[in-house]
Amino acid sequence: MPPEAGTRMIAEEKARPREGSRMDSAERILTLRRNVEKAIRGKEGVVKLSVVALLARGHLLIEDIPGVGKTTLASSLARSVGCSFRRVQFTSDLLPSDIIGVTVYNPDVHAFEFKPGPLFTNIVLADELNRATPKTQSSLLEAMGEFRVSVDSVTHTLPNPFFVVATLNPVEHHGTYALPDSQLDRFLMRLEMGYPDGEAEKEIIVRQRMVNPSETLEAVLAAEEIVELQRRVREIHVEESILDFMLALVKETRKHAAVELGASPRGSLSLYRAAQALALVEGRAFVVPEDVTSLAVPVLAHRLMLKPSAASGRFGQTSRVIMEDILRRVPVPA
Repeated sequence: MPPEAGTRMIAEEKARPREGSRMDSAERILTLRRNVEKAIRGKEGVVKLSVVALLARGHLLIEDIPGVGKTTLASSLARSVGCSFRRVQFTSDLLPSDIIGVTVYNPDVHAFEFKPGPLFTNIVLADELNRATPKTQSSLLEAMGEFRVSVDSVTHTLPNPFFVVATLNPVEHHGTYALPDSQLDRFLMRLEMGYPDGEAEKEIIVRQRMVNPSETLEAVLAAEEIVELQRRVREIHVEESILDFMLALVKETRKHAAVELGASPRGSLSLYRAAQALALVEGRAFVVPEDVTSLAVPVLAHRLMLKPSAASGRFGQTSRVIMEDILRRVPVPA
């Protein structure tokens, strides 16, 4: 056998498991989604995007009224992937040390020891994040951006995977603080749960007559599998024309007449990573334009700072409306 033929056969043999692994990844992700949907009825799209945020190593902001399942979604995800889960109720008297942890003196060993806070877990639910003071909110910045925290000049690495799900109540403003732009920019996506339809709400009531379904969920993936899927996300191919399409959308946010400040380069990278994760969720090894168009609003809209005239004028616009307008104006690659 010629040497080049043997080399070609070895290369082909190495390529086969990768294709099988990709299909296996899609099957495992689908199993995860179906498991979460046992507790979150009628919200397949929200569950899908939540899984995309997790696999893209991003963080999720859910802004909606109380009682629509924000907490249930976070806890169901944690149970489904066998990860540790902590819920932090953000209040006005919460301190950064209550979240990160504190260094205390141990007289037995005559040394200071770090006592980690609830942030040292795989999935964190930051419930009603805007009820905490800006100082406490800012304690999450390093953790969300760099997956580590610094206490007394010592850096502590957070568990892997690390995923923050924060909730906001948009209809109650008394005793709340607006999230700074630097905080918003660290969330990969902002989603709304919305009311369930009639049949889904009826099913929710019937299924919870005896027990909450989220409390009976069993893990279908291990934390190590999530880390592996996150690694595979970065292997998804993005064709140059689609990358140019993403950059054109971001550039348009900076030129729009109603926008004071558009999306930052972090927004561009977030859209790129989210599109890769969505392609993996769909069982593809490459990104298509539809991935980008379906993600542009949840990934980019909350990063826009609107001009006062656009935000509060007679024909007031929201960032979602502006982002949808940008999507209509930027040509989609063939």
